[in-house]
Amino acid sequence: MNPKIIVGGIIGAFAIVILVAGGFIGGGVIDDVSGGSLISSGSSPPEIFPLILELDDVTIVEIVDNTAYMGVTFKVTNPNNKSVLLQMIKYTVYGDELKIGSKSIGDRDTDVTIAGGSNYYTILNDRPTKIKDEFTIKNSGNAPEFWNAIENDSVHWRVTAEAFYNLSSMTAGQENDAYFEFEYNN
Repeated sequence: MNPKIIVGGIIGAFAIVILVAGGFIGGGVIDDVSGGSLISSGSSPPEIFPLILELDDVTIVEIVDNTAYMGVTFKVTNPNNKSVLLQMIKYTVYGDELKIGSKSIGDRDTDVTIAGGSNYYTILNDRPTKIKDEFTIKNSGNAPEFWNAIENDSVHWRVTAEAFYNLSSMTAGQENDAYFEFEYNN
């Protein structure tokens, strides 16, 4: 028998198996982002949901002389079916409407790659992830009312944040960002 016919028959059998299996899993190839089908009658791209960022805590860890050591905790939730790579959270802290400072957690992509320099967080879809950071506040003597509020742990905190992330997917890997603003009282 001709070997070309045998190879063609095997390839045809594999094609039939793939088509039958595709019919059983919802009429197409499963999209790993939304859980839907990549091959469907609709022509709209899969829907990507933004990350949910919450301010979990602002803590005065310790006050030593004229320096307050602070902690901030964000809770990040991923509503997508696929994990997300959180590149960076840029945040600004205000205490009693006085701007304390700005800081960032993580790294954004740049044109220059440093070996071992990436600092991404993988946010899974099945549970929230808490991300903590620390900062210091120095008492310059220019805002005695604010420093008194820190010592009494009665500061009204406001935090603005921007999260930069992308899906870890070959089908929907565009960069995304989301802006958040939080109020927090101790």
